[in-house]
Amino acid sequence: MDSTKKTNEEWRKELTPEQYRILREKGTERAFTGTYYDVKDEGVYRCAACGTPLFTSDEKYDSGSGWPSFYDAADEGNIALHEDHSLGMPRVEITCANCDSHLGHVFADGPRDKTGLRYCVNSASLSLDSDMDPKEAKSSQA
Repeated sequence: MDSTKKTNEEWRKELTPEQYRILREKGTERAFTGTYYDVKDEGVYRCAACGTPLFTSDEKYDSGSGWPSFYDAADEGNIALHEDHSLGMPRVEITCANCDSHLGHVFADGPRDKTGLRYCVNSASLSLDSDMDPKEAKSSQA
């Protein structure tokens, strides 16, 4: 089944309640509580809902924010950016381009020697594939 065509009930059956709240209802987890905020393992971070490769361990860094942070996406075509004014301030939401799941937000306060961006992502929206080489995820976009 095409993951972009699932009903809310189908998503509820596949995702944990926490994943559903974050991925489908645009929630967030508390800082420093998510599975991946301090993980240093190598691999590819995939969308927890549909498996699309989103970020790699090569671009992950410790931002001190309490959420997994990346300075670049594995493939820019796998994420979508949206204006978000939900908290009364302008932000840029990031979603999975394949299934439209909420991932987090991107900010312009990342490492200046890289992209200058900080993709601040909820751990519940990710699944680490430690069997996939990060360079393989980057080269697959060519």
